Amino acid sequence: MIGNAGKGLCIFRLIHRHLGIHERNVRGNLFLVMSNAGERLKYTTAVILYGTIGMFLRYVSLPSEVTAMCRGILGSLFILLFRTLTRHPIDMDAVKANAKWLVLSGISLGLNWIFLFAAYMTTTVAIASICNYMAPIFVICLTPLLLKEPLDRAKLPYVGLAFLGVLLVSNPSGEGANLTGVLLGLTAALCFTAIVIFNRKLTDINSYDKSIVQLALSAVTILPYALIHNHGTIPLPAGNALWIVLMLGIVHTGFAYCLYFSGLKNLPVQTIAVLGYLEPVVSVLCSVLFLRETMGITGWIGTVLVIGSALLGELHGTEH
Repeated sequence: MIGNAGKGLCIFRLIHRHLGIHERNVRGNLFLVMSNAGERLKYTTAVILYGTIGMFLRYVSLPSEVTAMCRGILGSLFILLFRTLTRHPIDMDAVKANAKWLVLSGISLGLNWIFLFAAYMTTTVAIASICNYMAPIFVICLTPLLLKEPLDRAKLPYVGLAFLGVLLVSNPSGEGANLTGVLLGLTAALCFTAIVIFNRKLTDINSYDKSIVQLALSAVTILPYALIHNHGTIPLPAGNALWIVLMLGIVHTGFAYCLYFSGLKNLPVQTIAVLGYLEPVVSVLCSVLFLRETMGITGWIGTVLVIGSALLGELHGTEH
């Protein structure tokens, strides 16, 4: 009887131990799922905020370059304040070590905003956004030349389809089409391509520190252009424009950047690639639903080709 009781006790302990391990595994997996869900929400929120910038810009009675400059200043200050309050001072050694590429990427960011914001005000928000999202296609084309990376020939069909999409979007007979706006959007995409290339040269620097410096430098880059374009003066926002500029700088830039970097931590690369393309989709929806802008059937086909080609190119890269 005692022997059987002892065996029963051992079996009970083994079962209890197994259940305990299983429970810990379940808890761990549940925590991981909840953590990923939280990070996915942060990342998605940031991307959606980025996608609404063009729409809100239409309600600002200021030159677009002034709004862009304010965005850089406010965004940089917000992230700096956030890092200070969370006791994460800027790593000045890392900033100094990457000074050359930070300056070049910050200038490129400023130029990207100058051309993109001008495109928003010249053509429809949808067309400007789609043209700006040619950047991933330009990266595919230029990195073999500038970074000596091998050309992935399997991506060439995506490049061709994306350029066909831009031709359809910029069709002069299409609704909302404007060649100047298209060229401004494509130039913005080239500037964004430069940002991607320069960022690849950065080493051992925190994403927040990088953004603080780049946003500040973007504002410095825009300042001379804003002064020249406005005859030596900088118009200041007032009334509703003031609140929208504050929102674009603090919420859509500083806060959105913090959400973006926080959400990147544990998300799979393919998830990041897919969710990232919510931005042009949101821009197009805002253009059509809230601004009542239209593109015509060729514009819609071109939009699908550009976004689809860029997305497939990104996913092809993550699979390899």
